[in-house]
Amino acid sequence: MAYVPFLVMVGALLLGLPIAFSLAVAGIVGIYMLGGDWNVIFRILGTTPFSTAAEYVLTTIPMFILMAYFSASGGLARDLYTAGAQWLSRVKGGLAIATVFACGIFGAMSGASLAAAAVMSSIAMPEMRRHGYSDELAAGAIGIGATLDILIPPSVGMVIYGISTQTSIGKLLIAGVIPGIIVGIFLILAILVWVRVRPAHAPETYAVPRAERWASLRRIWSSLLLIVLVVALLYTGAATPTEVGALGAFLAAAIGIALKRLSWAGALDAIRQTIKTSGLIFMILIGATIFGYYMAMSQIPQHVVAVVADLNLNRWVVMTGIVVAYFVVSMFMDELPLLLLTLQLTFPLIVSMGFDPIWFGVMSMLMVSMGLVFPPVGMIAFVVSSSANVNLVKVYTGTSILTIALVLTTVLIMIFPQIVLWLPNTMR
Repeated sequence: MAYVPFLVMVGALLLGLPIAFSLAVAGIVGIYMLGGDWNVIFRILGTTPFSTAAEYVLTTIPMFILMAYFSASGGLARDLYTAGAQWLSRVKGGLAIATVFACGIFGAMSGASLAAAAVMSSIAMPEMRRHGYSDELAAGAIGIGATLDILIPPSVGMVIYGISTQTSIGKLLIAGVIPGIIVGIFLILAILVWVRVRPAHAPETYAVPRAERWASLRRIWSSLLLIVLVVALLYTGAATPTEVGALGAFLAAAIGIALKRLSWAGALDAIRQTIKTSGLIFMILIGATIFGYYMAMSQIPQHVVAVVADLNLNRWVVMTGIVVAYFVVSMFMDELPLLLLTLQLTFPLIVSMGFDPIWFGVMSMLMVSMGLVFPPVGMIAFVVSSSANVNLVKVYTGTSILTIALVLTTVLIMIFPQIVLWLPNTMR
């Protein structure tokens, strides 16, 4: 009967119940089935919300999100896109490349792939259409670019992974840097090959005056400097992730005020959106914690580890199975609830087989990224389709072609784990 709580969770999701409450209800059902004692359930419900939300390390999340909203309030997404487009105007497919990186940077600073996809769809799609790019290439660039936030610091996904698995958040955030760069390089190559094989999908190049290109950098240098500062502080260990987030939020506000981009109304809206987003994440964490009590009491993770050990499979066979499972499940669920739900099973398993927790953290982010854009569901694909008014099949075509960059990166770090581990191992 151990599967009943999982069926309850799926049923609750299908009925439209928010993921936080779906996890909590499934956990309550499971706990009751194990003991039949409502007193135990009431004690858990009475203590879990505070004990979960009062974790000091969780202050990292609202700080990073506040930094993102302060930065975004001054039109950062549009400025990033404009700068990239102007500097890559002489490259065939350059506008698509600029879109990928503008989405990635804005997504990293907003902490939400879906939000980045929605915002950049409204900004980039009209411009790319105006320049003659196909809907397939334009939508693919937006969709794939919006997934890069899960690797680029500050990544809320990495923070959630670190909290859930008791792994160093600072090392996790730094571990995503090199894989993120590799994904970016593969995406550039994929786009260049695409427009070379199918020239009709991208227009000929055009020239932008040098003065305009340099002027575009003046609008984004402060935000890029802020990202570099965040990474440098995390890498050197000069500050904890929470302190880095707080400093980043303060500097983002200071930059916005100094450049006369952040108004009182914008600041209040940023704070309001931060509270809303953080509250949603905290609710999911509380629901996942309640479900985690059921997992711990039922000892399902231990049974899974024992069954896999009895099969005596090569650990890379098991890892391949986990990769495929993540890929499939991530098509139907957003990144944060997916991580909180699956890590309770997969993390004990990979640790028992000797895999590095930090390496698996990056692997998890890549696997989740692929599912967010790949058919038959791919939540980001739906967002791009609706926000940019593009046929869903065309979105899937574009994202499926460019997903090869994520697949190649995943294969590469499976063959060479040191790609992920080298930078965190050099930290102080």
